[in-house]
Amino acid sequence: MCGIVGYLGKREAYPILIKGLKRLEYRGYDSAGVALENGKGLLNVYKAKGKVSDLEEYCSDKDITGSVGIAHTRWATHGEPSSVNAHPHYSGSKNLAIIHNGIIENYAEIKRNLQQKGVIFRSDTDTEVLVQLVEYIQKRKNLDLLTAVQVALHQVIGAYAIAILDKNNPNQIIAARKQSPLVVGIGEQEFFLGSDASPIIEYTDKVVYLEDGNIAVMQLGEELKVVSILNEQQQLEIKTVDIDLGQIEKGGYPHFMLKEIFEQPECLTNCMRGRINVEADHVTLSALIDYRKQLLQAKRILIVACGTSWHAGLIGKQMIETLCRVPVEVEYASEFRYRNPVVTSDDVVIAISQSGETADTLAAVQLAKSKGAFIYGICNAIGSSIPRATNTGTYIHVGPEIGVASTKAFTGQVTVLTMFALALADAKGTITRNEYLEVVKELSMVPEKIREVLKTNEKVADLARTFTYARNFLYLGRGFSYPVALEGALKLKEISYIHAEGYPAAEMKHGPIALIDSDMPVVVVATHTALYEKVLSNIQEIKARKGRVIALVTKGDTTISKVADEIIELPDCLECLEPLIATIPLQLLAYHIAVCKGKNVDQPRNLAKSVTVE
Repeated sequence: MCGIVGYLGKREAYPILIKGLKRLEYRGYDSAGVALENGKGLLNVYKAKGKVSDLEEYCSDKDITGSVGIAHTRWATHGEPSSVNAHPHYSGSKNLAIIHNGIIENYAEIKRNLQQKGVIFRSDTDTEVLVQLVEYIQKRKNLDLLTAVQVALHQVIGAYAIAILDKNNPNQIIAARKQSPLVVGIGEQEFFLGSDASPIIEYTDKVVYLEDGNIAVMQLGEELKVVSILNEQQQLEIKTVDIDLGQIEKGGYPHFMLKEIFEQPECLTNCMRGRINVEADHVTLSALIDYRKQLLQAKRILIVACGTSWHAGLIGKQMIETLCRVPVEVEYASEFRYRNPVVTSDDVVIAISQSGETADTLAAVQLAKSKGAFIYGICNAIGSSIPRATNTGTYIHVGPEIGVASTKAFTGQVTVLTMFALALADAKGTITRNEYLEVVKELSMVPEKIREVLKTNEKVADLARTFTYARNFLYLGRGFSYPVALEGALKLKEISYIHAEGYPAAEMKHGPIALIDSDMPVVVVATHTALYEKVLSNIQEIKARKGRVIALVTKGDTTISKVADEIIELPDCLECLEPLIATIPLQLLAYHIAVCKGKNVDQPRNLAKSVTVE
């Protein structure tokens, strides 16, 4: 959940490292630091609590020369955010400096052993323990840095992506990974390092994604070398990254989150491109062609995910069960991995993750594979760990998502799940031709309908000013809209820090109704569905208790619009596709309330984009 950047070459490293940290700041932003080989025998480490801008200010009068360096932006796990606990961390002699993403689970035991041998620690982090261990091994056994790292990593339990500099070998960076992402960029007589490709693509499109247990040796003037912890030479698989640099810039928007909300029509068009034909009468997914037998024979489908992806999974469950008549269970990946679940070779497990690096979801995949299940991945980040660990899957192709609160990735995941359900139902014969054509046609029209919903942005901004006072929110929905209520509540919590809960509307009277008074805004998805009258009754129950109702209604509604305090009109669409439309104004509402409250929308406190630790 931290950002790693590295550079080795002939250019000045500092500007590249700082720009890279800014691109990765969505991965962590409570402290930042940089280590530079200055070319004169010094290994300078500069660190600051706060954001990358605070580090820049701190470095304004420092020696930032050097063409080799590593840098880090942190999301705290061990030790509070501070300049002392920030990365990079020196070894005892200050000959080595390390940056680290992940958690060393047995750090306390290693630390005690080193302290008994006289090693003194400066920080509270697990990361410093690792660099002290490497140096202890290096000195005691008179080893080069690579070998010392290999020996040290044999003693480590946990997840890591690391990069290490050695003052005594100033033209080298050693990097290693296990369950945390790490990408090496290859340029002309230079190397780049990143937690993902975003800090690299400005300089080269040639990258190597390190596999678990691999160590990269970047040496100036030499080819990239990748070995295992056992020092076995690994074959390089150099890939070409196709990311538009403009996709990771704000493009004139005040925040990445707003930009990404407004990108959704184009993103979903890209998600469907090549999968829904021009006539909008057929869905084709390569996974359903290549693995038709495994998918058709599934007795049960398990969906594992976390956070927003879990909400997408709830929508996918209803879609798959409705169209395919296959039982579906949706599991929190963090619970699934620890509860000894019943999984068999007759199961298909769908793993959903925007980053493709979510630690709990990756562990759930590995558990399900060990029990013989067929694994299908739904991810956004190409080349990430989960796609490489699955049997097959589908990328959502919505482009880099920088805002920590997920928006376009959520609608991309729901779109892929919808296409999956359609393709599987068609192959199984559980849907009539007319029903199939109707849903495919409507799905192809969703991007245009989202464009229409985005025109409500100014109205939602006005609403946000009215409701910024609230300390609690309730979100209600039924059927396909229940997960939308959960997602709307999560967005508000994440970026405005207002407590919010999502419920099935009928469950309101089984407890939450006790909370309703004139200070409790209630957001209700109340469009024209089969349960419209039921939701209307729920709204009347709220109004009878002086609750304030913001209702999402179908355009032209004349009933709920008379009862609710505020309405947001949505274009008419099929009930099963409504989540793709209804989630947009809830994203906007959360965004504008957070802006009104003066919060950092793109980087909410205590959160990070890619959750690579438990």
